[in-house]
Amino acid sequence: MPDAMTNKTPFHKILIANRGEIALRVIRTARAMGYRTVAVYSDADRDARHVSAADQAVHIGAALPAHSYLNIPNIIAAAKLSGADAVHPGYGFLAENEDFAQACADAGLVFIGPSAQAILAMGNKAGAKRLMQAAGVPCVPGYQGEDQSEAMLVAEAAKIGFPVMIKATAGGGGRGMRLVHDAAGFADALRSAKSEAQSAFGSPEVILERAIVEPRHIEIQVFADRHGNAIHLGERDCSVQRRHQKVIEEAPSPVVGPELRARMGATAVAAVRAIRYEGAGTLEFLLDAQGSYYFMEMNTRLQVEHPVTEAITGLDLVELQLRVAAGEPLPITQEQVRTQGHAIEVRLCAEDADHGFMPQSGVMALWEMPASVRVEHALASGAEISPYYDSMIAKLVSHGADRDEARRKLASALDDAVALGVTTNQTFLANCLRHPVFAAGGATTAFIAQHADALLKPDPEADARAHALAAVLLYATASENPLRRHAGSIAHRLPITFRFEADTKACVAHLANQGDRRYAVTIGERTFALRIVDLDTHAVRFECDGLVERAVLARDRRELLLQYRGTAWRIQDQTHAATVRAGEAAGDGRIRASMNGRVVAVHVAVGDTVKAGQPVLTLEAMKMEHVHSAPVSGRVTSLSATMGEQVTAFRVVAEIEKADDAAQS
Repeated sequence: MPDAMTNKTPFHKILIANRGEIALRVIRTARAMGYRTVAVYSDADRDARHVSAADQAVHIGAALPAHSYLNIPNIIAAAKLSGADAVHPGYGFLAENEDFAQACADAGLVFIGPSAQAILAMGNKAGAKRLMQAAGVPCVPGYQGEDQSEAMLVAEAAKIGFPVMIKATAGGGGRGMRLVHDAAGFADALRSAKSEAQSAFGSPEVILERAIVEPRHIEIQVFADRHGNAIHLGERDCSVQRRHQKVIEEAPSPVVGPELRARMGATAVAAVRAIRYEGAGTLEFLLDAQGSYYFMEMNTRLQVEHPVTEAITGLDLVELQLRVAAGEPLPITQEQVRTQGHAIEVRLCAEDADHGFMPQSGVMALWEMPASVRVEHALASGAEISPYYDSMIAKLVSHGADRDEARRKLASALDDAVALGVTTNQTFLANCLRHPVFAAGGATTAFIAQHADALLKPDPEADARAHALAAVLLYATASENPLRRHAGSIAHRLPITFRFEADTKACVAHLANQGDRRYAVTIGERTFALRIVDLDTHAVRFECDGLVERAVLARDRRELLLQYRGTAWRIQDQTHAATVRAGEAAGDGRIRASMNGRVVAVHVAVGDTVKAGQPVLTLEAMKMEHVHSAPVSGRVTSLSATMGEQVTAFRVVAEIEKADDAAQS
């Protein structure tokens, strides 16, 4: 056995080749251990928190990921410039790129992760499945061959039988993944998956797998060192997903008992020993209703959801990474691993759950996270959410004596979290946590699809009260309103009509000021008795029909941003606005960009005849592709966006003359 001292690879300064909350997470532990840190940043991240938090920072390129956080030569040069002697890749970007790990080694830098050979062996889904099959590990039936021609993949999909899952081999996070239900949709799904995989990971290679119906997604956290030690830290249940991306993660799984945990853990440890793995890793499995599990892939890096494992084990996984990378043996044996309680994590994302989880970008006008749970984030009020990177903007993690306590604490924390200015999935997450199926521990990967109506259902009473409060706040915060300045006159008691949109929903409210901060607000057939108890810049306490509550507010240019009962509303005052002209409503044949994004595919040409629902162009935003389809059948009369162009949200990118209009012209 080699001498322990000769296995040491000490380092003193760590460059974090990543951004946002994971960069801050690594900086926090590195600083506690006495290491100096270096941040890297793109044009879009000049003012980001991870840049100011590090001891030093180096600019590495333009805003697009390919020009910055995926640029290996620039990152190596940044390490040399700063004097860093180690690199932590975080997760995403280059974290599972064997060329990056090798480039670090060639440059004399300690890569805080597995070797390039291990990443190549296990980071590629196709290669990992071949290795696991050879080792006797149960795998999902599928195709992971080198022939990537469309003809071969079509033939193999037919052999496997539909439904089939297409997966990018070079990375995870749901990018380059498509569930295909029948042969008719396979070719389009394959093109889209390959394009997204190329953009996200630099490789279009995919594998095919038989789709297992309504499984649990279970992953095992492993650690191994260069001295031959390997352990697992139990499992995480990541079954609640949308678009094959994890939404809620928890540890332990509500359906994994001690015997199954021991078997899956032993499988994971045997796998990492077989390839002489070093560092943190996660083996992911599908668990079916009969208790059989199948290997899917290995993530050769730290996971987004690592905090839930930290919460129940009391271990700092980044600290373990740094110790292993420096050549130290693992400070804990398998027998010493202990777990306590239950932990749940939710991913707070800048996305519109009510409209297909469409990514959102813009300025976060007001950002206040609760102190009752662990929150990993890199934002502050006034920060800009860029369209170039992942939509996840924070992770909220709760820990309780049991699962129900952890669930209650996290749902309450979501209600208290304030994110105004950019639409998030905050209300959707709270609804997931409170849904009886999730509460009972019964959520599978089909949970969101099966219960979408309930999870996305608005609260009519909260809507109604929020609209009444909005009318009062529009009145109370309008300093130019003479009725507010001359409250002693009789004029202020006359009813005032407010017209506004609450998240595009039109509302007409008639407000009567009754004096002493009391108002009667009539919306439709209902009248609310509302009293302002206390009002400051960002908070209001009010009484509505006898119930005193609190709401949070902010002004964003000409809009009033309101958060109440855990839900955010964007209030646009239309009282003095002109009526929208006919023909500008939805269905007019204009296709508007649904978000800020880059054009990655144009499917039609001017003059083409299209059917309603036919793809016209595809935008990429936050590492995901979003197809924009024809709203009507007819003829394409204009295309105002070209391949590679960056377009802004709501811009008209194409126009279609309706079929009946074209016939009459």
